[in-house]
Amino acid sequence: MEMLRFLYKKWCSIPDKIRFFLVGSINAAFSYVIFAIALYLLGDKHYQACVILQWSLSSVFSYFNQKFFVFCTMGNYLKEYIKCCSTWAVSYVLNVVILEFLVRFMIKNVYVAQFISILLVGIVTYVLFKYFAFKVPNVSDDE
Repeated sequence: MEMLRFLYKKWCSIPDKIRFFLVGSINAAFSYVIFAIALYLLGDKHYQACVILQWSLSSVFSYFNQKFFVFCTMGNYLKEYIKCCSTWAVSYVLNVVILEFLVRFMIKNVYVAQFISILLVGIVTYVLFKYFAFKVPNVSDDE
């Protein structure tokens, strides 16, 4: 148990941008696989429904990964989850808009368009998670 605590502390000492990139890559891959499977099963015409399914299923997986392995926070489960849901709402809208734009005007391949969209939305999501959902108050914030 001590070894796990030691490893966790070491992991959490890595800069959060690096942790977000590593864990975010796993989250994005998980999310993309859900999208691709749903798209395969439902068909290309239903790509927006596939995005809803993707975001719904991957959000819980992502929440725990972000909480414990990126921002290394303890407690505040409900408060952070509600803030994450707000972050995901913004991310979802951005994802839908970017995907629709790419499919209609730039890239006809929905798989490629969604891959690009996930990368772009990931940047915004990092900022929202860091400064809103998992923000750790500074001592000066309490004064």
